[in-house]
Amino acid sequence: MLLIVFTASAATAGSTNVVTYHYDALRTGWDAAETTLTPAGVGSAGFGLLAQVALDEQVDAQPLFVSGQQIAGGKHDVVYVATENNTIYAIDASDASILAQRNFGAGVPIEKLYDECSNNSDHVGIGSTPVIDLSTNTLYAITYTLEHNKRIYRIHAIDLGTLSDQVPSVVASGSGTLTNGKTYDFDGYYNRQRAALLETSGAIYAGFSGWCDLGGNVSRGWVMGWQAGTLAPLPQLKLMNHAAHTPNHFFLTSVWMSGYGIASDGKSLYFASGNSDPAGKSYNSTTNLDESVVKLSNDLGTVQDFFTPAGGQDGWSNLDKSDGDFSAGGVLLLPDQPGRYPHLAVAGGKVGPMYLLDRDHLGGLGPEKVTLGRYANYGCWCGPSYYVGSDGVGRVVESSGVVSIVWKIDTSAKPKLVAESYSPHLQDMQDLGFFTTISSNGTAANTQIIWAVQRPYDPNTNDVALLAFDPSNNSNQIFSGVAGTWPFAQSANANLVPVVANGHVFVASYKNISGFGMYGGGTKPIIFHPPPAPPARGLPPGVKHEVRGTVTDMDKTSFNLRLRDGRRLKVDMQAARAAFDVVAIVPGHAVDVRGDYHDGVLVAQSILHQKQSPLTWAPDR
Repeated sequence: MLLIVFTASAATAGSTNVVTYHYDALRTGWDAAETTLTPAGVGSAGFGLLAQVALDEQVDAQPLFVSGQQIAGGKHDVVYVATENNTIYAIDASDASILAQRNFGAGVPIEKLYDECSNNSDHVGIGSTPVIDLSTNTLYAITYTLEHNKRIYRIHAIDLGTLSDQVPSVVASGSGTLTNGKTYDFDGYYNRQRAALLETSGAIYAGFSGWCDLGGNVSRGWVMGWQAGTLAPLPQLKLMNHAAHTPNHFFLTSVWMSGYGIASDGKSLYFASGNSDPAGKSYNSTTNLDESVVKLSNDLGTVQDFFTPAGGQDGWSNLDKSDGDFSAGGVLLLPDQPGRYPHLAVAGGKVGPMYLLDRDHLGGLGPEKVTLGRYANYGCWCGPSYYVGSDGVGRVVESSGVVSIVWKIDTSAKPKLVAESYSPHLQDMQDLGFFTTISSNGTAANTQIIWAVQRPYDPNTNDVALLAFDPSNNSNQIFSGVAGTWPFAQSANANLVPVVANGHVFVASYKNISGFGMYGGGTKPIIFHPPPAPPARGLPPGVKHEVRGTVTDMDKTSFNLRLRDGRRLKVDMQAARAAFDVVAIVPGHAVDVRGDYHDGVLVAQSILHQKQSPLTWAPDR
């Protein structure tokens, strides 16, 4: 562990608390109380890396921050960070010392995941961002553990001062009724809990998805809830797909949003759902609400409204056929706006546009006219942010593709977004899109900063970078610094969210959390020291080879793969398809094929998603 003292002036600058994903239940990602960090200061030589703390596993959850927390015999400004090994750390934001830490049971090892899904670390534990209730001094988190050879999700109510359970943890469970009358039970083996937790209206909510889109014949999306304090399960839960049959016996309709949290305006829950059967024929607004923005009652019993794109290239059927997955991106609820449409939302996913929606009337299943607007989206495994500029007008910050776009909200008539500035294009990296946070001193001029964490793009370094852009100056980049590392050959995205609080910026990544701020009081910048790279993963039992490439064409039983060196390889997918260990096969998409060769044909045992850029592919074997 490497420690260095932060500057005293920054450590006592304010009393910001970051108690939920993206700062609030609307998911704006805006810290409007930052008085220390300005574009002028961050763009100078006086800003940089101040501290690093070593952690026991990869971090997929956003860190949280509490000012003046009673812990370890005194009051401290505390960064809470949860790892994929089910460990929660409480770290002093002033001197980077570990005030407390607790492990809630080892994370599930990759060889015990469904078909050894590789879209993750070597262990999976706490994968979603916890949520903090300051009124009860409680941090809520969901762990994943292997208990008596069963994969179990548990929700915990954890004391902020001691990191002990305030009440006994509760196992996530539930059931739903399918269209043929049969009961479908939740099983932690087939479901992944990735979307950030939400607290609203006295309850804690979580979304569930699948593992690498494998086991689509079994895995289905869920939204569950528990009473805050007691952890008593809500009487109802939401099973996203009730269909008993689809053309390919493939269900899913996941709720994951690349880790973005279910949003709330205090009255309803909002989220995006993912793809279902690749035949493109399984959508049903009553029994299978896939590829949609969903508005759900707080008791989880009623779908109050929804928006599903219909028809054309961006319609739900083509999204299902192309694995377009609306749920790769999150849903941002805008604070109340002036004009005839005060309640707006923004959402976009892997493909298709970013939509501006009236959340008082989402529109249901409909053509483009049911939306308030459709805007450029260059691919989003990500989620938008929001802030108000010095002119008092709101902005949406979109971070799709390899660029961040600031959209000014025009509410003079029918609301629309007007592109105001574009950041420099980032280097190609993993999947498209990234996550942003905004800091400012209210609406004071020349204080707004857009923060982002760039996913790795260089296989020689595995680095993730903290970036800062000045939206008042055409979104020019004012800072870039190494903030962490990420196993480059891993197929999991670095869905990392920077956290700004009291003059500091925190980024958690692979076995590390880094803190940035202004130098002072003799403090000097430090050099980033990455943790050791993880050992190479072995092949699953019975698998002899693993090959990555891009699908060029296909028929009912096989497809042709263009390898990274340009050679062609025929892949027989019949066995993988029979075992439901295959993602949607789409020409032009990259896949990871595991199997063995017979007469020059690779007979697939399983077929997984792969990043589109060959630069991100691990070596074949």
